Amino acid sequence: MDNNNQKGKDSDNGHCSAANCISRRDATRIISTVTAGACSGLSAPSIFGAESLSSDDIHYATLSEVSELLGSREISSVELTEAQLARIDAVDAELHSYALVTTELALAQARQADREIAAGNRRGPLHGVPIAVKDLCYTQGVPTEGGLKVYENFLPAFDATVMTKLYDAGAVLLGKLNMTEGAMVGYHRDFEIPINPWGENLFAGVSSSGSGVATAAGLCYASLGSDTGGSIRLPAMANGIVGMKPTYGRVSRYGVMPLAESLDHIGPMTRSVSDAAAVFQVIAGRDVNDPTSLNDEVPNILSRLDGDISSLRIGVDESFVRLGSPEGLVMAIQKVINTLQSIGATLVEVKMPGEFSQQLRDTWVTICSYEAHKAHAVTYPSRANEYGEYFREFLRSGSEVSDSDYNAAGSERRRLNRIFETELSKVDAVVCPSGGVPFEIASGSQYGGMDAISPVLSSILPHNSMPADFAGTPTLTLPCGFSDEGVPYSVQLMGPRLGEEGICRLGYAYEQTMDWHTRHPAV
Repeated sequence: MDNNNQKGKDSDNGHCSAANCISRRDATRIISTVTAGACSGLSAPSIFGAESLSSDDIHYATLSEVSELLGSREISSVELTEAQLARIDAVDAELHSYALVTTELALAQARQADREIAAGNRRGPLHGVPIAVKDLCYTQGVPTEGGLKVYENFLPAFDATVMTKLYDAGAVLLGKLNMTEGAMVGYHRDFEIPINPWGENLFAGVSSSGSGVATAAGLCYASLGSDTGGSIRLPAMANGIVGMKPTYGRVSRYGVMPLAESLDHIGPMTRSVSDAAAVFQVIAGRDVNDPTSLNDEVPNILSRLDGDISSLRIGVDESFVRLGSPEGLVMAIQKVINTLQSIGATLVEVKMPGEFSQQLRDTWVTICSYEAHKAHAVTYPSRANEYGEYFREFLRSGSEVSDSDYNAAGSERRRLNRIFETELSKVDAVVCPSGGVPFEIASGSQYGGMDAISPVLSSILPHNSMPADFAGTPTLTLPCGFSDEGVPYSVQLMGPRLGEEGICRLGYAYEQTMDWHTRHPAV
């Protein structure tokens, strides 16, 4: 197994159209070109060496598109995997999205997928598709560090349930993705900070930043992230991709390093809504190893993505949309609302708890720090000197939270949940921002302590992200435009409990009327 980190190349803020127009013949040709180049050791200034295709290359195709090509055997999983590995090697040296590239494992899985598909034993839409996962998902025999120096070279003895499900679906693991230390906000200095492919000075998201960057830059066809206070949605927003945070308990957390167990969610990060639904259907479901996992049947969302949303209701609170958001984003989200109405959705006025932003943040910090301190009891404070500045301070603050403080925060959480869930029960989705817009951030500032990280925290809008983690309700983040400077805009669809089907149907219908998801950074 290749345990070397692979790095890459940054770009300007431009964007290009997606691989929707790639013919199967062209896909086969450009993959043959890149794999031949990779095997010969040659480096080409143009990715894939396919000048006639300009920037419309296979790495920006959707999971669904490459899945169709794999199923028809017009490309092989080995060819596709080699192409992705070559691209990671070519462009990730500066993007830093991967913590570890599992070259030998990926190629072995790809060969197995090709044999099975050739024998007529195709397992489903993920079979033979190269994906990557956040480096807090246990992978048996493969290092899993969670951005933590104290877990340097930790080799899990078993796979996380989400990994078992991905492997059972025939997915190919390209590697493990970089993240903040312990899935909080700051990074340990021994780990790279992923670079936003839309601009090297732009925020790349919080803990699932590597997943956001790799997916946006065409370095995998899907990834897994985790969300405790917004860490699927914020990197999806920052990198202009799709991110789904499922209902709490829909996806097993067994074998996933915890930050705060009552808040942690695992979900897909992709380049289209249908891709997110495909990954969700694979990783969701009851797990006897996770007592918080749900018995509820996982819906076949893919079969319902037909663009018909005439029976669906969207909730809008104009003041909630505007609270803390720049005017450009507000206008973009209003266009989303208008589009959804024009294609059949019914608008319902709701009143979201935006005025409780400070209570949300304070309550979240109390609960999260307390639970994080418990989760790290084996290594903190006994190995406190091995932690980075910010996370060490965060754990210390958690050690100072009393049981009575924690219980009081739990009561406040339940109070806020009742307000939030009451409004969600009126609709299939509330339309709102996903936490802001990508903002400029000083290089390396996320290596610092509490004072250094505070500008990051103040730029994130807690009322857009924390309520859905408190209540454990599902959300979908997807692209909805660009600023005049080329910075991506995103919209969030907040659904009621177990409402993944509704938010995906709405997101898919919107996506089919626009082309935002087909525009990619010029990496």
